[in-house]
Amino acid sequence: MEDGSQSLIIYFSMSGTTEAAAQQIQKATGADIVRLQRATPYPRDYSDYTKVADYERQHHIHPAIRPTIPNLAKYQLVLIGYPAWWSQPPMVIRTLFDDYDFRGKTIIPFMTSMSTSMQDSMPTMCRLAKQAGATIENGFRYDGNKDALKQFLQQNHLLK
Repeated sequence: MEDGSQSLIIYFSMSGTTEAAAQQIQKATGADIVRLQRATPYPRDYSDYTKVADYERQHHIHPAIRPTIPNLAKYQLVLIGYPAWWSQPPMVIRTLFDDYDFRGKTIIPFMTSMSTSMQDSMPTMCRLAKQAGATIENGFRYDGNKDALKQFLQQNHLLK
């Protein structure tokens, strides 16, 4: 990639695993990076935040998010990272698409999970991208394998 600043990484992370993946991608691509957060933070305890997240999922709640993503219009390529919750992107990812204009952008999703494959969450990401007027590319499940991540980035011409 000739100019990583033309790319943006937006990620949501609770445990730090997706954050680590986003940082690895940022290091390899030179893309700008923004952490997506729920406006009212999830409880820190796993059993508590999963109850809240499952309630959001079951009731189709798109929680408010922060921070504001500065000048999304300047980016053509957006990598969106998230942990798989119930084999799907968390509801905050849906809010991201509600709140921002992704028309004409290319989206590459990446996710973290111990067991869920990228293919499980791709239908949701494809639907969100299509509704937003964006193009979506195949995504990547990061499982800590830095060599596989580098190969994925290389295949997609994303390395700086």
